[in-house]
Amino acid sequence: MTAGVPPLDDVTGARQELTVVLPVRLLRAPRWAEGPFPFELGSRRTDAATRSTYFAPASARALYGAPGRPRRWYLPLDIKHDELHLLGMELLRAATARNPEHALAVLHFSVDRPLLPVLRTLAGRRQSTATELLTGPFDPAGLLAGIADVRDPAAPFAIARPYTISFMTPTTQDAPALRVGLEGALPATADRWLWQLASRSTPEDFPLPPETADDQLKDTVRISADWSALVLRQGAAFLGHRPDTGAGDFFEFGALHSRTVYLDALLLGSLQRDHIDELTDELSEVFNSSRLARRVATLERNIAVFRSTYWRQHLTAHGAANDLLLAFQNQHRLPARFNEILAEAADYSRLVQTQESQQISGALGVLTILGLPLGTALGILQVLDDHSVSHLLMALGLSVAAAAAVLTTRYGRLVLSSLRGGDRRT
Repeated sequence: MTAGVPPLDDVTGARQELTVVLPVRLLRAPRWAEGPFPFELGSRRTDAATRSTYFAPASARALYGAPGRPRRWYLPLDIKHDELHLLGMELLRAATARNPEHALAVLHFSVDRPLLPVLRTLAGRRQSTATELLTGPFDPAGLLAGIADVRDPAAPFAIARPYTISFMTPTTQDAPALRVGLEGALPATADRWLWQLASRSTPEDFPLPPETADDQLKDTVRISADWSALVLRQGAAFLGHRPDTGAGDFFEFGALHSRTVYLDALLLGSLQRDHIDELTDELSEVFNSSRLARRVATLERNIAVFRSTYWRQHLTAHGAANDLLLAFQNQHRLPARFNEILAEAADYSRLVQTQESQQISGALGVLTILGLPLGTALGILQVLDDHSVSHLLMALGLSVAAAAAVLTTRYGRLVLSSLRGGDRRT
């Protein structure tokens, strides 16, 4: 896998863009402009109205909110440091049932130095010699002061490292990424570079076994002959396959898409992942409460809300965004995990129904045990036309004794056990 792959560590592409996504705790709605960051290219402005025409309505509501209920805000910036340029930030409200303050912060950079060392630094690679990126003027804690708190990376709900989306186009010197001719064959080294950008690693960091290389690269999205994309668990990458000619080149449009609609497809995948993580955790705690029926009812409601609000596998009629979302879902096994959640929730629902049926049967059994002797005794007195109070009290006493005797039998104990719900968890 590593043999014959030219190093990417010292390569600076013709055009390099970087988007960093990290989880935060939203303290208050920011006084920023509402909607996604409206990058512009010529007369095209990628605001919420424009992007909403690209996505299905349900997906657009999850990503941008609805009138009067914003979910997303943006702030243009112009901060340059160490050959990086911070263009702006976004905040996406990503509240869940248990984490109503959960949000995703998005930082948009342009990079004027080799891109891979920057990605390796964000990934926390031990061999990385670059300085820490998200510090100083790029420190999210300072940029979001009073608006959001950066989550502790050790917290269970947070991802271990920021998620990165990188975009790189080659120069005429970057032969390993270039096709042979406009529509010629793509060299194997192109996918190796794409893997390094998406995994944020060099072959020394993670020597990919040749036996599994094809499986690792099987979800590569060939957007066109010009460029490809690869989505992995902690990062995604876009790589051009012909020289970037600069201003006016198609790659301006490609970079715009990677920062906007393709970013949004991956953000929707992140929302789905966080909700599925929470539902999985909720399933594991079902039996930690004495009110099983209530916990299962709450769980079923949360599943229904997630399913109607976030669970989409088809975003748009445009195929690339769908392919990127499916690749993200496959990396995190989201379809399989959600199916397991549905199956487990159905099992718990059947358990609750069974216990409720047992309780109803137990209640009917108790009524039978208590009512049959008493009804029989009163019926005998009525037939005999006996109005003696002493005889009535005697009949009541005998009825109670008979009922008590029946309750000590195996049938009686079974009725009482059914009435209690077996393990008292309802």
